[in-house]
Amino acid sequence: MLGHQTTLRDSLNFSGVGVHSGQEVNMTLLPADANTGIVFNVADPSSPGKTVDLPANISTVGATDLCTVLGSITSAHVATIEHLMAALRALNVDNVIVELDGNEVPVMDGSSFVFVEAIRSVGLASLSAPRCYIRVNKPVRVDMGASWGEFIPYEGTRFEVEIDFECEAIGRQKFASDITEDIFCEDLSRARTFGFMKDVERLWAAGFALGSSLENSVVIGDDNNIINPEGLRYKEEFVRHKTLDAIGDLALAGVPIIGCYRSYRGGHKLNAMVLSALMSDSAAFDFVEPPMSRPRIMHGELVAVSAPAYAAVLV
Repeated sequence: MLGHQTTLRDSLNFSGVGVHSGQEVNMTLLPADANTGIVFNVADPSSPGKTVDLPANISTVGATDLCTVLGSITSAHVATIEHLMAALRALNVDNVIVELDGNEVPVMDGSSFVFVEAIRSVGLASLSAPRCYIRVNKPVRVDMGASWGEFIPYEGTRFEVEIDFECEAIGRQKFASDITEDIFCEDLSRARTFGFMKDVERLWAAGFALGSSLENSVVIGDDNNIINPEGLRYKEEFVRHKTLDAIGDLALAGVPIIGCYRSYRGGHKLNAMVLSALMSDSAAFDFVEPPMSRPRIMHGELVAVSAPAYAAVLV
C-alpha cells in the first residue's frame, strides 16, 4: 500500500462502443489534483453545450441493473463504469477526470485489460497529499434472496467471490485472493463480461446489450457451449469477471478498502447495497492513512484521521 495519492502522468484517449447503448463514444482520462478523486464529466441533456461532473462514489449511483450507473438515467449519467473503475483502483490511481462525449464508458474488449495497458504505459505521478483508506472494523452483511455479500475485517485487501449458475458452461465457481496490482493484472484484468444467447432478444427489447458482440463478450449458446471461436481466456473466466466487477463497484467507496469482501451469487446491485450498508454504519469502519515516512503499511501502523475531503463518500 502506498502512502501518497497518485494521478496519471499524462492524458489517455479511448474510443469504442457502449456495450448497452451501442453508441460510439470517445473518452479521455486527464490527470487531476490531489483530493479530486475519480470524476466523470458528461453532457447535461437539459443544457445543450454544458457538462455535469459526477463523482465516482456510492452516493452518486443511480442504477445497478446490468451495469453500474452514476447519475440519473433520465438526466446526466454515465453507465458501465465498473471495468474502468476496477483498473483505476487496482493500479492505485486516486485522482482522474474522465471526460466522455456519450453516456457510457466504452466497453473495449469487455474487460479491464485495455485500460490497464494504457495506464501502465503512461505511468503514475505521486502527489503530496496522503492517501486515505477505509478500514473495516466489524462484519457488515446484506442478504438478497439466495444471494449475500459481506465485508469482514482483514489486514489487507481481499476478495472472495462465488457464483452458481444452472448453466453447465459455468456452474459453481469461486475466486479468492488478496488483491494486488500484479494479481489483478495477471489473474483478473482480461476476464470479459458474459451473457446468454437466449437472453439477447429480451435485452435488446429493453434497450440493453445493443453493442454486445463476440469481440467484447463471452457468449453462451443455447446448447451451453461457448460461442466465441477463441474460447475462454482463463479457467473459470466467469467468476474472475464477477470479481473484476466487484472491485470496480466497491471502488465507489472513493478510497481503497482495508478488509475482505465476500459474496455469493452477487452482482452490481448487491455490491452497491453492501457498500452502502458499510458506509452507513459509522461503527463499521474508520478512515485511516499510513505514516508518510514509510513506504509500506505494516500491522499496527494505521492511524485514524479526520478527513473532510472524503466526507462525500458517506451516505
